[in-house]
Amino acid sequence: MLRDGKYAAWFRTPRGQGTGLVELIEGRISGRDSFFTYGGSYQVDQQRFTAVLTVKRHAEGNPSVFGPDEVEVNLTGLCSGAMATCSGTAREAPEVGFECTLIYSQEEALPADAKCAVLKLNPDKLPKGLDSRSRPRPPFTPSRPPAS
Repeated sequence: MLRDGKYAAWFRTPRGQGTGLVELIEGRISGRDSFFTYGGSYQVDQQRFTAVLTVKRHAEGNPSVFGPDEVEVNLTGLCSGAMATCSGTAREAPEVGFECTLIYSQEEALPADAKCAVLKLNPDKLPKGLDSRSRPRPPFTPSRPPAS
């Protein structure tokens, strides 16, 4: 069963690899990495799933692992526990095989009654001078640019 939540994604094609974050919630996929956003849908049947993922560039940078900056990827995969693997191709680059591993990484919410410790600084407890852990250092002198 593919659980709803946040996943770390590691993806690869013969052209390159990358990582991103995706969220799967009730059949919808959303996510991003430094250069691309992801969106789409998925269906689960026991441990098997299918997905249609749209990838679009949102920032200048590294080339797409597919070639084109906007693609629609059809995926099939298997899920077991906190991991899922899938593979497929993009309609715009059918010759480029795509593989992805998803690792469930849902963050645990802190209890509402969690308290943080507050520490008071007592300057009287700070060291007064050099001790065995200290060593003298030469004074800082800024370097001058070479004369031209």
